[in-house]
Amino acid sequence: MVIKVFLASSSGSTAIKKKQQDVLGFLEALKVDYAPLDIACNEDNRMWMRENVPVEKKPTNGIPLPPQIFNEESYCGDYETFFDAKEDNAVYAFLGLPPPPGSKEAKEAEKAYILENGPVENGTVENETVESETVENGTDDAEDDENLEAEEVEEENLDDDSLKAPLKQEAQEEVEDEEAKGEDDQPVSEQEEEDE
Repeated sequence: MVIKVFLASSSGSTAIKKKQQDVLGFLEALKVDYAPLDIACNEDNRMWMRENVPVEKKPTNGIPLPPQIFNEESYCGDYETFFDAKEDNAVYAFLGLPPPPGSKEAKEAEKAYILENGPVENGTVENETVESETVENGTDDAEDDENLEAEEVEEENLDDDSLKAPLKQEAQEEVEDEEAKGEDDQPVSEQEEEDE
């Protein structure tokens, strides 16, 4: 599958140029195969892009601006939808491509599959082998996450207990002060204090 990115090589808009560079740079960083198709120099590319952008995705004037992204014949989206997918770590899903093994997006897809379908049997998820990641001490990432969460809870409890001790002491001092004033909470005159 080849990703098609429709661009305008001779655009006068710096905003369009920056958006095009952002899309191409990100695709190159992910090592995604793509074909840049120029709509400024090739009328066929321009007409194909305009005809294949869904009506609901076209701007009010009816002419979609580059960059527009397709997976073969299937429309993926424009820059704004690409940017949203990038922010959500869902670029491969946006492009209609399977995420590479070990990528953040692949791990999220695996977790979602497990939540929907239960535990993995025989180490496979949708015909893909699940690799067990082991750290130097022999525990896997899931155990490390559980241990880290337990440590965080203990730290929170320590913080709560350390706050409770001064509060208890402060409350005790207030009680002692009240008792010193007298049980009836009446002001005591100097004469009465001397008599006691």
